[in-house]
Amino acid sequence: GAIPGGDLLKVDEETWRRAWDLKVFGYINLTRQVYAAMKARGGGTVVNIIGSAGEKMNAAYIAGSTGNAGLMAFTRALGGASHADGIRVVGINPGPVATDRLVGLYRQMAAAQLGDPGRFEELFKGMSFGRPAKPEEIAWTAAFLASPRSSYTSGCIVTIDGGQANRST
Repeated sequence: GAIPGGDLLKVDEETWRRAWDLKVFGYINLTRQVYAAMKARGGGTVVNIIGSAGEKMNAAYIAGSTGNAGLMAFTRALGGASHADGIRVVGINPGPVATDRLVGLYRQMAAAQLGDPGRFEELFKGMSFGRPAKPEEIAWTAAFLASPRSSYTSGCIVTIDGGQANRST
């Protein structure tokens, strides 16, 4: 679930709680259910697709940044102990991904900034590699992390954002 943007004073408690119930507690509750089933069958892998806002905190997206950071901590903590049950728990932090949602947001931004929603791709120039990630780039990583080729991986987060979380500007 998407957590709405806004700073501490803009995001009221009801909105914040509703967003965290959907995303943060949604991930935790789903993991609790699948973990029990995986433990009963002798193993498995949980791949949490979280979001890179937890890597680089943003006060203008405070509910999302802190929610994602919480999910990162949850994934690391559980993944550090889950080996005892034959389960691996890993996470992926995608940066901007070329989904319908992102394109819609960039169309709105292009309309406001450039006067033409059709020029939305011009706004990608500031992104790493001049574009958002392709959905399949995230899926390929998830498939690898869930596969036997990644059988010693647990309690970690892979950030797929073209290096944006580590850029100085």
